[in-house]
Amino acid sequence: MNYKVIDLEKYYRKGVYRHFSEDCKCSVSMTARIDVTDLVTFSKKTDTKFYLNFLYLLSKTLNSRDDYKMNYLWQTNELVCYDVINPTQYVFHEDTETCTPVYTNYSEDYQEFYKNALADLERAKNTREYLLDAANHPNWFDASYVSWLSYDSLNVELPDGYLYFIPIINWGKYREENGRLMMPVTVRMNHAIADGYLVANVYRLLDKEIAEFCK
Repeated sequence: MNYKVIDLEKYYRKGVYRHFSEDCKCSVSMTARIDVTDLVTFSKKTDTKFYLNFLYLLSKTLNSRDDYKMNYLWQTNELVCYDVINPTQYVFHEDTETCTPVYTNYSEDYQEFYKNALADLERAKNTREYLLDAANHPNWFDASYVSWLSYDSLNVELPDGYLYFIPIINWGKYREENGRLMMPVTVRMNHAIADGYLVANVYRLLDKEIAEFCK
């Protein structure tokens, strides 16, 4: 894990950061549907898991811009930007109706990421423990698939004043709308390091990555 410390005097969001980390601590959460028709087709043609293909593209999107790789280190009162952030995915156990967090390292190489993410999932199926270890995984973002519902809105609430900067991403089942497969995706970020533009930009970048990937 490597990171750079942000010089707050030179930070391009200096005023916004100060306001939303001191005066008005809050988060920004947005849900929108994205077109995954081509990604579903690709997954079926290649006999690969749609879920892991989307997880790869989501990870690639979040790693494409420093704004999505920020964190607040309360121990040293520093704003930092990681070189890379990795997804914390989840495996659901039907028999116990519980989830196990799965830490997967991001790689820009699709084949490597897919192989490792699949192996991580298979290993996690052998345990029923929660095994969340955020202290030793500070540069991992939460990537949770709500597979039972194609929802319209979802909010992740954290305690007021908790400066948690790593993105939290959820997505649900895709459904057909006007001949296309549309999937709800929820992006939650702290307002100190992200505004409506940066949250909305996640969807724009995801659309671009999906289109490039499925060419």
